[in-house]
Amino acid sequence: MTRTLTYNNIFHNLIVAFALGSTNGFVPNTVSHVPHVSMNLNGMPTKTDYLSTLPPEIGVRTPTVETQKITPATQEDEPAILVQGGSLRTWSYRSPLVEQVQVVLSSEGRPLDADLELWHGPDNTPCKLRVYVEDGHIRPFNAVIATPRGPNTIAIRNIGQIEFPLSAQVNGNHAESPSDECTSAGRTIQGGALRTYPFDPLVDSVQILLKTDGRPLNARIELLQGPNNNKQVIELYTEDGFVRPFFCILETPETGNVVRVVNTAPVEFPMTAAVVPHSIDQDMSSYKAIGGTAVLGGDLAF
Repeated sequence: MTRTLTYNNIFHNLIVAFALGSTNGFVPNTVSHVPHVSMNLNGMPTKTDYLSTLPPEIGVRTPTVETQKITPATQEDEPAILVQGGSLRTWSYRSPLVEQVQVVLSSEGRPLDADLELWHGPDNTPCKLRVYVEDGHIRPFNAVIATPRGPNTIAIRNIGQIEFPLSAQVNGNHAESPSDECTSAGRTIQGGALRTYPFDPLVDSVQILLKTDGRPLNARIELLQGPNNNKQVIELYTEDGFVRPFFCILETPETGNVVRVVNTAPVEFPMTAAVVPHSIDQDMSSYKAIGGTAVLGGDLAF
């Protein structure tokens, strides 16, 4: 009889324990989160991402990332470098994306005499220039050199005396391009021939574009002011006038400016030359007159 009561008490206690466990009676105000384990066809448990079983309040939250617009840095012009007489400076561009550079040579008012070369590979100079300017402040040298298929190096040598330093600026970020009028105004100059281009006193600067059909380019550009008075002289050589055309801008202050282009190559090597105004003085009161009333070049009231 006593053993029967003992079994009944144990059975009763087990029922109460299971009842309290199903109603979370042992720990009030708690919720048990048991991850669900799925079984595959072989009876083995499959892997489940444990993060998916966590309650929402302690789950991993994806941080919010604000999208920022990345803008390229402003391309600034390269600073000018002083090149003393008899010294050499070089500018190297390894990137093949730099297809042309703009070279500006100037001085404080003294004469300017320099050699400019384009180096492309060992012992390969596809472009050479000899530049002379009577006054590097009034008439600075401003040209665009084509640099396809990098790497390329621009070498500038001041062949003047030590008393004649020059300021050199080589900019590969951006370069000026010839206008539509300049590209469409080309005229053929046969080998050994020359052509002159007189300009009105209102023209402050001119554009010059020289190119060929793929043959070498040998030319001489002169800025004259008066009879045989060379203010600026450029001697040019390019191994391929189609891949590496020559473009420059000449300052033409004062009156009586004439640009003379000479094809110094043999007759088998013609070239195409275009010389057009670049900037014009629109102020009608700034006529550059000689003697007060007479204006060189004729009547300007047209």
